[in-house]
Amino acid sequence: MIIEAEIISQPYSGEYTERIYDNESAWNSQSWTFIKFTNDDYSEWCGQFRGFPRQVGVSKFRDIVLVLTSDYLFQLDRKTGDLKELEDQPQYQNLTTTPNGDFILADYYNFEKVTTSIKQREPIESPIQMDIIEFKKWDNEKLEFTCDEFLNWDRHLTMTYNSETNKIEIKNAT
Repeated sequence: MIIEAEIISQPYSGEYTERIYDNESAWNSQSWTFIKFTNDDYSEWCGQFRGFPRQVGVSKFRDIVLVLTSDYLFQLDRKTGDLKELEDQPQYQNLTTTPNGDFILADYYNFEKVTTSIKQREPIESPIQMDIIEFKKWDNEKLEFTCDEFLNWDRHLTMTYNSETNKIEIKNAT
């Protein structure tokens, strides 16, 4: 069972047991993402995923692992490492895991929450239209992130998303 995942550079041949996660498509890039997984017995293995690396998240509560690359959003079963779902050409730029085990995805403009499957995402409303969203850090149940107000790019904001209330609020604006 996977307990940890981190993006690494390409490992030496034979350094880890490897699994390749790919999908035949004319739109595939030539880039690959390498993720080192650690199991609950502290054994390590490597997953090779099509696309340039973006982010990876593990939900112990939901038994899901999400891997975001430039080409795909992969959903793995945390118990087996098997591929469960796949979304091609994702627009997402950010991925994080909430303290309660849900996932938050963001493209440049919107937030979405994933609880059980990437095929069933819930949009999260914002008090403003956002642009250039960038996740920063978690402070207990609150995710701090920055963005610009859409069509008002001189207004730079620090915002918070509360994972308990499912609300986005403006923290400060410049």
